[in-house]
Parts: sequence; structure tokens; C-alpha cells
Amino acid sequence: MRKETQKLLVLALLGLVSVNLAAQQKAKKDTIKNIDEVVVTALGIKRQDRSLGYVAETIKSDELLKTQNNNWSQALEGKVAGLKIQTAGAGPLGSSIIKLRGDISMNPDQNNALIVVDGVPMNNNTTGTGFSAYGAGSKADLPIDYGNGINTINPDDIESITVLKGSTASALYGSRGAGGAIMITTKSGKSKNGKVQISLNSYSSYDTVLKWPDYQYEYGQGTMQKDTNGNYFYSYGASPDGVSTGGTSSAFGPKFAGQYYFQYDPATEGQSATRQLWQPYKDNIKGFWQTGTTFSNNISLEASNENTSFRSSLTYLKNEWMMPNTGFDRFNAAFSVDHKLNEKLKIGIKFNYNKTKSDNLPATGYSNQSISYFMIFQNPNVDLSWYAPIWKAGKEQVDQIHPFSSFIDNPYLIAYEMLNGVDKNFITGNVNLSYKITKNFDVMLRSGMELTNELRTQKRPWSSANYLQGMYREQHIRLMDLNNDVLFTYKNKFNDFDFSASAGGNIRYSEYTMNDYLAEGLQKPGLYTMPNGISTIIKFAKPSDKQVNSAYALATLSYKNLAFLDLTARNDWSSTLPKENRSYFYPSVSTSFIISDIFKLTSDKFNYWKLRASWSKVGNDTNPYQLIKYYNNSDFAGSVESPATYPNPNLRPNMITNMEAGMDIGFLKNRVNFTVTAYQNNSKDQIVTIPALWETGYSGRVINAGEVRNRGLELTLNTYPIRNKNFSWSVNANWSTNKNKILSIPDEFQGQPYTMGSVGGVVYYNAVVGGSLGDMYGYGLMYSPDGKVIYGSDGLTGKPTQMKKIGNAYAKWRAGLQNEFRYKNVTVSFSFDGQYKGMAYSQSHHKMTEQGKLEHTLIGRDNPGGLIIGEGVVQNSDGSFSTNTKGVLASAYYADYYRRANVETNTFDTSFIKLRDARISYSFPKTVTQQLKITDLTLALFGRNLWMWTKFPLFDPEAATLNDNQITPGVEMGQLPTARTVGIQLNVKF
Repeated sequence: MRKETQKLLVLALLGLVSVNLAAQQKAKKDTIKNIDEVVVTALGIKRQDRSLGYVAETIKSDELLKTQNNNWSQALEGKVAGLKIQTAGAGPLGSSIIKLRGDISMNPDQNNALIVVDGVPMNNNTTGTGFSAYGAGSKADLPIDYGNGINTINPDDIESITVLKGSTASALYGSRGAGGAIMITTKSGKSKNGKVQISLNSYSSYDTVLKWPDYQYEYGQGTMQKDTNGNYFYSYGASPDGVSTGGTSSAFGPKFAGQYYFQYDPATEGQSATRQLWQPYKDNIKGFWQTGTTFSNNISLEASNENTSFRSSLTYLKNEWMMPNTGFDRFNAAFSVDHKLNEKLKIGIKFNYNKTKSDNLPATGYSNQSISYFMIFQNPNVDLSWYAPIWKAGKEQVDQIHPFSSFIDNPYLIAYEMLNGVDKNFITGNVNLSYKITKNFDVMLRSGMELTNELRTQKRPWSSANYLQGMYREQHIRLMDLNNDVLFTYKNKFNDFDFSASAGGNIRYSEYTMNDYLAEGLQKPGLYTMPNGISTIIKFAKPSDKQVNSAYALATLSYKNLAFLDLTARNDWSSTLPKENRSYFYPSVSTSFIISDIFKLTSDKFNYWKLRASWSKVGNDTNPYQLIKYYNNSDFAGSVESPATYPNPNLRPNMITNMEAGMDIGFLKNRVNFTVTAYQNNSKDQIVTIPALWETGYSGRVINAGEVRNRGLELTLNTYPIRNKNFSWSVNANWSTNKNKILSIPDEFQGQPYTMGSVGGVVYYNAVVGGSLGDMYGYGLMYSPDGKVIYGSDGLTGKPTQMKKIGNAYAKWRAGLQNEFRYKNVTVSFSFDGQYKGMAYSQSHHKMTEQGKLEHTLIGRDNPGGLIIGEGVVQNSDGSFSTNTKGVLASAYYADYYRRANVETNTFDTSFIKLRDARISYSFPKTVTQQLKITDLTLALFGRNLWMWTKFPLFDPEAATLNDNQITPGVEMGQLPTARTVGIQLNVKF
């Protein structure tokens, strides 16, 4: 083979779209035409992209390592059409779920993409603390983001990621692949010439807060109260100036104008002996936060020859997050070996170990124990340093310093005493045997394992608002997931036809247990052990086991490498369904045609045109133990309690039908590539829980009901506007939209909305025929026929008796744009992404507005008498309307107009544009690397979330709430700040 043709082959197999023009002119046309990118599909089967009748987008490992992150999956944001990474913004571990093409089910547990590592499905479920995000005054605890399975995967060990969208692409994974699949292929030894290659990857990154609310520092603590002379005043405790105003959390007090008042004195922990200067402390919230740091070092060793390849890798990462005394340590070890025992038998082994350990992770949500709660209640006239000693003098570990309210915990107590620890050991591995029975017939055996052993601890000291005598809790979590596959494959060629058929089976067995120990009240403060508990509650684990047996088959037929037909079939037997409905079958069919080759349409300007289409039907089962009545462990030792949900012994599988069609086009010697895809999927017989009549003794019951339809469009553009020896410019862009429609709901709710869930008791996710999943309902304003806000005779807004639709949590469309410039050894890349529309309710906005903490609450304070007249109308006794003329105090106006129950005024557009990541790197030339006796040396600076445009008023428009173990979009409930990251990276290969 000529040298130029070899060069072309290498470039094409690496997936490079553009090729060297001179090489292209010298290579045979047939050779070019038959070269195509190889992608990993279901069951780990490698296929040519041209043969697929559905979309399969591949992301190389370089994209994940450009801008390092505590959870690598967030690097996919904005880079794949139709893909959304949903996080809760709840701390450094950054649990993520991946959604492809929107929600398909009313059950939130069944809307996530399946994660598959080296052909073995992974459990990405999250175990929560059992508490909701809204817990203020409930004497309860809070959710904590302990991470989920996806962030245990080390990005340094990932070779590539293939995104299989829709159920057709993942039909062979059965129930778990109904929402699409993320196929992760880890690295294996591929060194050249049998030499050992050593790689080092080291980076340091630094985090600061991306966006703050617009805090006001013009007025201090108070409620617009006046002294006997009619002047606004402040007094910490009763004083000669008047009654105490220091116990309120509101900032409707006097303006900072150089006056003096009796204030809090940290030296005496009481009222100051003399009047002190009334002044703002503008760093009293932001100053609590620090620059977060992350340091990571990875070393890998790999080698290969004609029979054997191996790779081993070690990674250590240390994170100190932006909130003081929070962060984690992570250790990863990976090993893989592939060995050809003889001409027929090959064996492959992969093993990955992850250990994540933290002494403290932040709690999230709106409750006394979260730092978000303190940030909301902190007043402009309060110095942060007053809290720093934590404990009152002589009362260490007994009584904290929280001088303004016993409901607001000291921020340093939250950071240094309310500790949420975790020690997690996570192991995945698989053994793969392949045997070539004949020239055309082979068999593959694969056994995969996932094992989690996790200890979580929560410590709450004496005098904390929710636990006056402290608390200590331990959660012992164990998960085992086993997957065993056998796959027979036959391949042959008949004249112009290539034929391949595979058939096999899978047995998946899963075990999950959690033992929960709670010491409520501590006999001795500061001693966190179970024996030190005043009362101890032990919840021994009830089993949560599940088994699914499967048989599947795949047949592929191609004609002259021009037309392709795929047929798949799978049958599952799930232990979570009754015997008569346990077995369910589902098929898929897909096809693709290379129109450009069939009709010989190729030229220098037009290179490639592929049409594709697919159809599938996929079944979905449910969680264990929903068929018959099982008793739960009670909080009282030796007793049990009846379940709250009435079981259903006649459950049927949920069935999802998917249709997809599209085309791929290449222009200008494949320097411009365009992809368009349209799809529709319908999900019927969903397994949902609906309310039950209280007289039955149950709060809910499980049924099959409801149908949801998704329709969407995805566009992708990949192009090289400029490409020559010294300079290249590549552009990747994508755009996607998904329209969700609820076609039917349970019969019990005909004419009434079906509430699928709620957050904080104010935002309700209601299913209404003709509506969409993600529709948010709540109370709002009342309007006159001409659209003016209705006020009552008291000057406050009218109070409706019915909830209404406020908006939808999901964007109308999303888009991403990536650019990369290479000039000789310098590479500059940056990525933007964003969304249009979508709404989010903000609990923090409600509370800080009610308390006068935000800049927009300054409007009207200087009005005569501090009165605000709401812009709107009042309804007269005869039903007519007249202009509202009743003034109310500014404090009362903001507290009413933005009250918690008024979801409408506290819900905002979440449109945004983000500079998601940027990077500049320099690869040292061979003249330098050869002198250093290394093969590659690259130094880079990178950044993430460097800039953002949005009208969302608080931290991040990508708001979601961690509610127990659910990440619920569209609600901000005590959100923690989002990080802006900058860092430096060094890559060395020997």
C-alpha cells in the first residue's frame, strides 16, 4: 500500500472528517468510500456508523480531559444534541443524571439514560438521606449529595463515549435502556512496537462563586418600626431608644446614614454598653466562602504486542470545596488485560476500584442546618466575625453563638460541627471470553460485577436548631449487581450480501441493603457514638433484590455496503412483575441507505448522503416488592409497620414505542457534515402511584395508567472551515427541541389534574391531558379581564382559591457550539451552550425578598411613610374595577407580593448562555521532547463556567433540587453556589 494511502487510512480510522487533499487524490476512490468511523453499540458490539439506522454520537476522551471536573459527565453538557446533564448544585461531588430526549415517564426513576461500562450496565441510582429539601421548622434533617455511580468513573481511564439515543439504539439492553444509553469504553493497552508507555496527567484547579444574588446593603435589620419621635430605629434588646428590633430576620430597618444604635457586642455576647455606628458589612455572606481547590494526579502504564495488551492506572484526587471544611478525597485504580491464548480463544479482564472519602460534605436545601439557610437570613448589619468563635464562652459543645435567632444556626457550627461524612468503596469489573468455533461462528461469554460498600455518618451538635441535644446517624449501604451474558455470532458473505446474526442471553441479579442507625440526643455533647445516644433507633435493612432473565437476538444484512437492515428481538422475565405478566417481548427494526453511493452522487463538493430510519418497542418493569404486601421495619425495636402504598398483584410492563428518521450529509471533501434527526416515542401503561382513600389504610396505590408522547428534532453540524499544515479551525454545533405531551392520565383523575410530585408544598408537578411532563402548578396573582393585578381593600394582592399552571421546568430548545483552533503546537478551544425558556421557582428569592435582602426591594422605601401602592385594580361591590389607591408599608408589600405560596411571582425564566469551558494548550516540539527523552509533553490552561448571561436572579438558572434521592428540575430550594473554575494541566508521556 502506498504511503499516502496509509496516511489516509490512519486519519479516517481515527474519525477525522477531513483528509489531506493530496492523499485523497492519490488514493483509490473505492478505498475511501468503504472507510467509516467505528462506534460501540449495545452489548459492546462495534459497528460502522454508516450501517446504523439511528443516531450514535461518539465523544473522545480528549473532550472529557480538556476541562477537568469533579464529575466528568458534566463535560458532555452542550456537546450532544438532545442530551441534558441534570445536577442539583448541592456540593463538590455533583451527582448527575443524564437525560436523552426528555422525560418519557410520569415515574421520575425511569427517565434517565442507562450507563454502560465496557458492555456491562451500571447502577446509577442514588440513596438519599430520607429527607426533603424543604425542612424549615420541621425538626428534620436535610438531603446531602453523596455522589452517585457515574462520578466514581475516572475520566483518565475513559477512551470514548458513545451516546445511543432513543430506545431503538438501546433496545438490546431491555428495560434499563428505555431512556437511551451512554456507552463508555475504558482504555486498554495500545502502545506501539511492544514498548511500555508511561503517561502522567496532573492538574490543579481553583473554584470561585460564579454568580451571587443582588444583595442590598443600604438598609439594615428591622421591620420599619419607629421610635416615639416617629423615626426609624434599631435596638439589640430593649434600650433607651425603644423596644428590641434585633430578633427579626428582615432588613427593613433604618438606612445606613452614619447614625449610632445599641447593637450586639461580641465581647459580652449581649447588648453593647454604648451606641455603636450603624454600618453595613458588605462581605458578611461572600466572605464566608473560600477559593476551592482540586489537585489530581494520574499515572498509567500500558504495553502491547501481537498477543497481549495490558494497562494499569492510578489516580488520586483531593478536593477542598468553596464552603470551608468541605471536600473529599478520591482514589482510583484500574487494570485491564487482553490476551490471545491461541488462534481461537481470547480472554479480557477489566477491574476498576474507587474509594471516595470525606469528613464533611455540605447539606443542601432550605432548613436550619444548611449554609443556604444562613445566607438567606443573614442581615446586612451583622458582622460575619461575630459568629467565628462558634461556642459561647465557657459553653463549648453545649451552646452555640446565634445571637439573633435560635432558629438560625451559626455558619461556622454548620461548617465545622454539623459533619456529613462518607467512606465509599466501589468496585466494577468484568471477564470476557471469546472463542472462534469456526471461521464464521464465534461465542462470547462475559461476566460483570458491580459492588458498593458505603458508610455515611451525620453528626449534629448540641444546641443546633433541630437537635437541641444533638444527633448521630450511620447509614451502612451495600449494593451488588451481577450481569452474565452469552452471545453467539455468525457472520458470512453471500455474493453482494453481508450477513451477521447474534443470539444470546443475560441474567442480571441485584441486591441492595441499607442498615440505618440513629442516636437521637447525645448524653455527652461532642461524643458521636451509638452508645452515647439518649434514645437509639435501629432500622435493619429489608431486602431489595431483583432479577431479570433475558434472551435476545440481532440480525444485520447489508448489500454492497450500500443498504443495511437491522432486526433485534428481546424477551425479558422480570421478578418485579406478576407471573402472568412477567414475560414481555419487544422488537426493533432499523435501516440505512447510502444514497450518495447508490446513485453515484459523489463529487468534490458533495461527498456523502445517508438516509436512516428505525422503529422499536421496548418494555419497562418496576421496582421490587410492589406486588404483595410487605411490612416495613418500625422505629420501635421489635415491631413492624404496614406499608403506606397498596400493592398491585396485576401490574403489567410499561411499553415504549419509538420511531426515528434522519439523514447525514457531507460536503466539500467531508469538511462540512450535517445531521438531522426527527423522532417520536410513546410510553403507555406507565407504572405510577396514585393517592388512595384514607379509609383503606393506605396513602397510595400502584397502577398501570397514562400515556406520554415525545416528539423532537435534533440538528448537528461538524465542519473544518480551515485546515492546512500549520493551521486548522473546527466548529461543532448542535440544536435540539423536544415537545412532550400527556395523552392520557389515570381514569381516577379524569377532569382533575394528577399530581405526580411536589416540592416544598408550593410547587406541584401536575399531569393534565394535553399538558406536558414538567408542567409546574401553584398559586399566583389574580387578574381583571384586561390583565391588571387585582388587589384587596387592604392594599394587598387578591388570594386565589385555585392553583394554575405557572410554566414548565424544561427548555423549549437547547444548543451548543464548540470551536477549536490549532496553530502549529498551540491549540485554543472554547465551548458555549445555552437554552431558551424553561422556568424555575426560587424559594431563596421568595424569602430574601420577603425579608428585604435583595436590591429590588429598595424600590418604594423612600416613599412618603414608606408606603407602596400596588399597581393594579380593586374589584368593587358591583363587580366593576377601579384603580388601587391603598398604600401599604414596603415591608408588608414585598412580604405579600412575593409570599412563598405565590409561585408566579417567584418563578423566573431560565434562559441562559454559558461559556461552558475554554482551554489553551501548548505541545512541546520533538526537539524538546527528544532531549528530555519523552514522547509527548503538553501544558494547558483551562476554565469552566467562565461567563454566563441569564435573567435568572439567583445563583444558577440550571436550578434543580435534591429532594431525598431525587433531582427535581425547576425548583431552587436553598441552592448552593455554582463554581467558576480555572486550572492548569500537565500531560507527559514516556
